[in-house]
Amino acid sequence: MKILATPICWNEELKIGRVCDRFAGVPVDKMMVFDDGSADKSREVVREKGYEVYDHEQQQGVGSVIRSAIKYARREGYEILVVVAGNDKDRPAEIPRLVQPIIEDGYDFVQGSRYLPEGEFGNMPFYRRLATGFMHPLLFSMAARRRITDSTNGFRAIRVSCFDDERINIDQPWLDKYELEPYIFFKFIRLGYKVREVPVTKIYPPKELGGYTKMKPISGWWSILKPIFLLGMGLRR
Repeated sequence: MKILATPICWNEELKIGRVCDRFAGVPVDKMMVFDDGSADKSREVVREKGYEVYDHEQQQGVGSVIRSAIKYARREGYEILVVVAGNDKDRPAEIPRLVQPIIEDGYDFVQGSRYLPEGEFGNMPFYRRLATGFMHPLLFSMAARRRITDSTNGFRAIRVSCFDDERINIDQPWLDKYELEPYIFFKFIRLGYKVREVPVTKIYPPKELGGYTKMKPISGWWSILKPIFLLGMGLRR
């Protein structure tokens, strides 16, 4: 199956080169960085490494960038889309773990989980482990009606043809930020697509390379919690 890997990038000039280097020998048909209007030298670093960049001229939000990656994959005939963090938290060498269940076992959505046995989360701050390993998965699992161990991990593989389903409406304006990822995950589960988790590594880079995350503490977390409540209560589709 034809595989597209898409690191998602915004102002990651200190890290995106390391991400590109990690793709050496990784069995994908194409790696293409999707950039959300970075104001630094991220795009230049990627091109110096020999990879293409799909560039948003202005910052629109991570959901908007992932939406562009999905549409690109559909347009160019890719069968599997692998979403990768552009800040060097993921390990592209583990991509075969994500795509194998789709290719060999007919799964549609494979979610990476740092909290399954054989997964790894390194020296993650305790408050982030509490939020990503307990709070969000608990609320997400209750709303989706299925036990999920790592609902906020963006490292995942998706069968692209599933987006032909009109019940998965990724073009809604309220999905431009962090909302799109839990929205897609939720919809795949509730619509009965074949979903599973596999163990992966999620290592936060040292603070001297830009810190753990660019997510704002209040607005960012509400952005990834909001779909749980709106979809769970039937207020959005």
